[in-house]
Amino acid sequence: MGSLVYFNSASLDGYIAGPDGRWDWATPDAEVHTFVNELLAPARLHLYGRKVYEVMKVWDDLPLDDLPPAEREFALQWRDIDKVVYSSTLAAVSTRRTELRSAFDPAAVREMVDAAPGPVAIGGGLLASAAARAGVLDEVHVVLAPAVVGGGTRFLDEGLRLDLELIAQRRFANGFVYCGYRVV
Repeated sequence: MGSLVYFNSASLDGYIAGPDGRWDWATPDAEVHTFVNELLAPARLHLYGRKVYEVMKVWDDLPLDDLPPAEREFALQWRDIDKVVYSSTLAAVSTRRTELRSAFDPAAVREMVDAAPGPVAIGGGLLASAAARAGVLDEVHVVLAPAVVGGGTRFLDEGLRLDLELIAQRRFANGFVYCGYRVV
């Protein structure tokens, strides 16, 4: 039986993108990127909303020879996982191993997660918040960037309440901090 795991980077004030939509302040260095690769490697299925999918699909075609080692490893991992994209506005998806669904169905997600041999990753604050509200989110993982951005796209929806148990933590040389939590 798998678990549904939300991972994202965030500013100290809880945003995954600033008011201008940028997240360059959260760009991982090689140490953090390698850690994220290891964290996400067991997840053979990723769930995305449209916006996150549109950001992530670049990994499908990037020339591997041009990438630093940690990014090359991530690109190879991303190309080798199954992906489900939830969108009512996309007509089709362009990446390999990707299925498009028009709506997020918590019961279907729970079935996928329960059938998975390991964790299932969910990307994006809106989709993770929908999973949390539906009671199907099992873990929350965040890499906090040493930045306060003052607004933008939230890590999780405002007003969402979750009780969490700390299961892992790590500090990085660049000032980033990782925390992993189980939803209780």
